Amino acid sequence: MQQILIEPTENKKVMKFVTDYTLIPGSVELDRDSDLSEIPLAKELFKFPFVEKIFITANFIAIAKQDSVEWEHVIEGLKNIIEDELLANPRIYQQKKRELFQVYSEMTPNPNVMKFVSNRFLMEGFVEVKTKESSVVVPLAEALYNEFDFVKEVFISDNFVAVTKDETVQWHEVMVAVRALISDFLQEGKTVSHAKPQSHEKPVENLIERDYTETEQKISDILNEYVSPAVENDGGKISLIEYVAESKTAKMLLQGACSSCPSSTATLKGGIENILKQFLPEVVEHVEAVNG
Repeated sequence: MQQILIEPTENKKVMKFVTDYTLIPGSVELDRDSDLSEIPLAKELFKFPFVEKIFITANFIAIAKQDSVEWEHVIEGLKNIIEDELLANPRIYQQKKRELFQVYSEMTPNPNVMKFVSNRFLMEGFVEVKTKESSVVVPLAEALYNEFDFVKEVFISDNFVAVTKDETVQWHEVMVAVRALISDFLQEGKTVSHAKPQSHEKPVENLIERDYTETEQKISDILNEYVSPAVENDGGKISLIEYVAESKTAKMLLQGACSSCPSSTATLKGGIENILKQFLPEVVEHVEAVNG
């Protein structure tokens, strides 16, 4: 949930409710005679009869109350309303007519990775950005790196963006801000990526200039049918990069949420290895991550 800080002002009738991101370009001052049709947050706040005026600018909402009530009796109720409304409309305005993209967030098995899912398709295939320096060819990733210091990696595929954070923040502190940036970026019609997306079928083609052998193709087909749907639903990707016949080892490339997931080793050993042994018992005995 969005974290709101409460700050008193010099005017005892006015209290500020501060967020950690920009709510609105410019500013807006509202009273009970204002047009609130596109500002659901204000409509909810004015349901409290003691609220006289609302001022919204930058990263805070200032509320002026009547003298008939004390802040200590109403402040938590106002804070709860603001938190709930910002979850639904992080940038204040509903933009009913112009909104093309809706973005919601999903947790993944990797606690450092959050998946932001759009109601519209973003790209065929996927791109993975592991550093800020390499994000220049992927504008959406570049925007995330420039806005948030905690962003480590960005993985974009189909209709979602998987963002990997560092340990300096918790997702409940920053989730709303990240979702708002992605939603605004898409809403404004900006280019998601200039880089050519990798193929879901053979993502290693950009890493090794060779075709799969017949055995590797069999392994890849099993991964695509039995493993990929569940893994990609969690914001990650596991692909075959090499098969070593001498040791009967299938080497996997971990990407997106999988690349730094603490449970990825268990997934490889307990899940994928068992599946491959079941379908190809004479071929695969071991599964190994090349970047896990």
